[in-house]
Amino acid sequence: CETCSKEEAKYRCPRCMKYSCSLLCVKKHKLALSCNGVRDKTAFVAVNEFTDLNLLSDYRFLEDVGRTADAAARHLAKHRPTAKRLLSSLRNKAQKCNIDLRTLPVGFTKRRENSTTFNSAENKFFWHLKLVFPHCHAEYTLKRVPDDKTLADILKPYIDPVESDPVVCQRLKIYTASPPSDVRILMKIENRRQNSVRYNELDASRSLLDNLKGKVVIEYPTLFVVLKTLKIDMVVLGQ
Repeated sequence: CETCSKEEAKYRCPRCMKYSCSLLCVKKHKLALSCNGVRDKTAFVAVNEFTDLNLLSDYRFLEDVGRTADAAARHLAKHRPTAKRLLSSLRNKAQKCNIDLRTLPVGFTKRRENSTTFNSAENKFFWHLKLVFPHCHAEYTLKRVPDDKTLADILKPYIDPVESDPVVCQRLKIYTASPPSDVRILMKIENRRQNSVRYNELDASRSLLDNLKGKVVIEYPTLFVVLKTLKIDMVVLGQ
C-alpha cells in the first residue's frame, strides 16, 4: 500500500494509479493528492501501450460526448425566446411569398439542421436545401441557396457534364450521361395520407421561389431529381 506502507495492496486508483489496501487508505490518498478517483479518459497513452481496451474506452468517450451535445441541443432553454421570434418572423416572410413554411418542435433532426435565413437588406430567402438522386442513392445538402436562383443553375454543379465536380459527376454518371430533357425535379406534397403519397413536378427554368409558391414546406425543401427513362415509384399529382 502506497499510503500506509504496511498492508498488502488490494486496490489501484483508476486516476493516479496509486495502490491502496483498504477503504480508509483510499480515502486518505484522495485527500492527500486531491484525487477524485475517476479515471482520466483523455490521459495520454503511448502507442506501444495502446490496447483494445483503450480503443474501446475512446469509442465510448466519443459516444458520451455525442449524447451530451445532443442533450444540450434539445434543451428548451437554449431555444427561447430569441429563436421563437426568429422562426415566427421566418414563417411570416414565407407567408407573404405564398409559401406555407412549417417548423418542427425542438429536438427533431430537420429542425436542428435547418439553416434557412431571410436577408431583409436583399429581401430574399437563403434556403437550406436537400437534393436527392434516387437512381444513385445519393443525397447532397446545400446551404444559403438564394431564392432567385433557378433550379437548373442549382443542379449544374451536380449533373452538368462540364460544370459538375469530377467526383460528383462520377457518382451521378447516370444523370450526367442523360440529356437535360430527361431530368425531372419532384417535390413531395405534404399533409397527405400515408398510402396516398404524391409529388409535384417543378419547373427547372424557374426560380426556387417561384417553384415553392403555393406549397407546404416543412423546415426546408427536399427535391428529388429523377429521370423520365428510368422507372420510379414516385407518383406525380394528376397522373
